[in-house]
Amino acid sequence: MKILCIGRNYIDHAKELNNPVPKNPVLFIKPETALLRDNSAFYYPDFSKNIHYETEIVVRIDKLGKHIDEKFASRYYHQIAIGFDFTARDLQDEQKKKGLPWEIAKAFDQSAAISNFVELNDYPNIQDIHFSMEKNGELVQQGYTKDMIFSIDKIIAYISQFITLKIGDLIYTGTPLGVGPVAIGDKLVAAIEGKKILHCEIK
Repeated sequence: MKILCIGRNYIDHAKELNNPVPKNPVLFIKPETALLRDNSAFYYPDFSKNIHYETEIVVRIDKLGKHIDEKFASRYYHQIAIGFDFTARDLQDEQKKKGLPWEIAKAFDQSAAISNFVELNDYPNIQDIHFSMEKNGELVQQGYTKDMIFSIDKIIAYISQFITLKIGDLIYTGTPLGVGPVAIGDKLVAAIEGKKILHCEIK
């Protein structure tokens, strides 16, 4: 199982971090050890002083595929979740300045929190889903999948040109405007269409 993540997939988020709007999906990978399940607490690592949350819709692949045509991509998933892509922003900025990869800022242990999965039957159009996140009871981030630069089907088609998708692979599809720092004691709650399904306390 692998965790495939898409960066800069919402125009407003790219702009808030002063990044150019990409012409193709920006892909990076997290290892399985990054997963944080069952509403477990996130323990602030000692190697960073600036951990940010990024709230994202997550797709679970349930069919083996390579070189998938975009028009057939919807056959490869039937469940979604919501997740946090925790990012060590200070490490990421340092790596960017040096022109180096920034996996250490994205792929560290417990950096991929994830809710339980829900069936797509509950949502007629995966590209018309509202999701949101509250920090300490205050709405800080919300997005609509219709605002993605690259649709979920396009992401799947793109990734599968280079990497075989296997059953159980997870795709974090990008975060909208509103990312920000977390601190010890914060409580994060994320929802899909108003239903709160992911809780995470920062310790």
